[in-house]
Amino acid sequence: MSTRAKTSAIPVSPSLNSTFDNTDNTLPEKPHLSGRVFFLSLQAVVNAIIIGVIAKVLVLLIQLITNIAFYKQFSFEPSSPAGNHWGWMVIFVPIIGSIIVGIMARFGSAAIRGHGIPEAMENIITNESKIAPIITFLKPISAAISIGTGGPFGAEGPIIATGGALGSVAGQVMRISASERKIMLAAGACAGMAAIFGSPVAAVMLAIELLLFEFSPRSIIPVALSCAAGAAMHLIFFGNEPVFSMPEIPVPGNAALATYVLMGAVVGVVASWVSKSVYWVEDMFEKLPVHWMWWPAIGAIAVGVIGYFAPHTMGVGYDNITSLLTGKLPVAMLLSLCLLKYLSWVISLGSGTSGGTLAPLFTIGGGLGALLGLGVLYVLPGTHINIATAALIGMAAMFAGASRAILTSIIFAFETTAQPHGLLPLLGACTAAYFVSFFMLKGSIMTEKILRRGVRAPDAFTPDVLQNINVGDVMEDEPVIISADNSIDELRTWSKENIDKSSNKFFVVADEEENFNGYVQREKLFDETIDENASVKDVMTAYNPVVLEDQPVSDASEIMGRTGMDVIAVLSKEEKNKIAGVITAPDILKAYSDMHRKDNYYHTSISLPRRTMRLIVRGRTLMQQRRKEADA
Repeated sequence: MSTRAKTSAIPVSPSLNSTFDNTDNTLPEKPHLSGRVFFLSLQAVVNAIIIGVIAKVLVLLIQLITNIAFYKQFSFEPSSPAGNHWGWMVIFVPIIGSIIVGIMARFGSAAIRGHGIPEAMENIITNESKIAPIITFLKPISAAISIGTGGPFGAEGPIIATGGALGSVAGQVMRISASERKIMLAAGACAGMAAIFGSPVAAVMLAIELLLFEFSPRSIIPVALSCAAGAAMHLIFFGNEPVFSMPEIPVPGNAALATYVLMGAVVGVVASWVSKSVYWVEDMFEKLPVHWMWWPAIGAIAVGVIGYFAPHTMGVGYDNITSLLTGKLPVAMLLSLCLLKYLSWVISLGSGTSGGTLAPLFTIGGGLGALLGLGVLYVLPGTHINIATAALIGMAAMFAGASRAILTSIIFAFETTAQPHGLLPLLGACTAAYFVSFFMLKGSIMTEKILRRGVRAPDAFTPDVLQNINVGDVMEDEPVIISADNSIDELRTWSKENIDKSSNKFFVVADEEENFNGYVQREKLFDETIDENASVKDVMTAYNPVVLEDQPVSDASEIMGRTGMDVIAVLSKEEKNKIAGVITAPDILKAYSDMHRKDNYYHTSISLPRRTMRLIVRGRTLMQQRRKEADA
């Protein structure tokens, strides 16, 4: 037994043959990163093409069901429930659709309930990104029935959920890791968004802000290619016109820009209330003494009643968004889209039916933004704000405040309207809404559901702290090392007398020259079945992982987690078999804690000496005196 200070009572053994070549150096061999990225990218693009077709089928299915339910026509032509002639009987249309959705959820899969993104997040965090294959079929069908019979939702939530399910299923069929399956899920989900809206950059940002919880080449490349392929499918099936076309907006002046930012803050307050209200409604439904299968039908009563008085609140409502962006809707219509659409949507979504959040939030936010704009122009006409721009920033700010996906909101609003002059107002308004929401809400409309189930979504993107620290910076450079030729009896005696020097479950074994030989487990020393005269080398472990001085601490952490060892030998980077030290589990925890404490320590990095400060004050006094003399 020895330490680097040579204080041990047990001498180090004579030199043994080098065993480095037989040592398992750190981690299992990993596939070449570039090869894996190419493989994932290829599969993600193939999935995106399939998802693009599914997106088109979903839109056609919504149009078909809308025509059948509201006009008794078997037609795939675009139509809106707003022009129906059912009269008061229209109340029963969404109820019938919701009963069908409830039955599908009860006897098919309960996972089709909800608006898609929270469920995808939960599967990523808790279930290794595994989604049941049946969701790929049931989600679009249930969503088409829900929306086609008047549900106040957009197609984006269901196609995001469907795309994510397809990516997950493909990832379960292939031989890939859970981390790679997460990439496939995110790529599929965001390809669906790009296919519906033709917004590939916003789709990539959605993946980064809400699904991936990381930013690295291996994740961004497949997702970006998948979104590009999804956008290409949008061009094929839906054309190249902006989804929400609007007249060109003017360049905002300084007063208008400041006003838009303040309006964004107001929208952020409302977005926080909207998010809270969704889950308040969910709580109310959970108190009902009926099975959750019937909740969508109960919620649909409100949808039908509101739809009778305001038919434009039913269905996808993309035409409502386009109308809002003209900036010419009357106040009564704006109030209807802002308030009645909100009531219809929040009750229906809270009932647990199948739908989305983006289009309704855009409609509500657009109506609110336009109303605020009209109010500002009435009170402060000198701000010269534009009502269409006010509606645009209201839409994006509402989604930014509710979802906390600020970059997605800004870029999505730009990509779907193609208004470059709107970028600066969008940036200011969405940031203000995000800022307000951050202080008013603990979670977001996307994370509150899973937070209630005890699942915490990451709220920051920070690199692995342990990857930034080298083993050599935190290792113990005077470790306890035992000799391979010591007997078990000698080691038992030493261990009892020097128990305070090492409490690890494993000892590092070396020769006289401190060349690494292996490990011996502490419990082996006191195993009564082992001959006390046996040599330590006779009971060494078969598995001998090591790390080098210049390897990241994360490698040592991974080895310990996989093997259960609490000490790893650190070899010199110059002499590959020479022990430079050891790293233990407490060393890793301390390194992690120290790095976090260093990053979060508040202090002044630059300070002026007191003497310098006195000279500055004296200099100012002297200059003032000279000015007075000159004036005199």
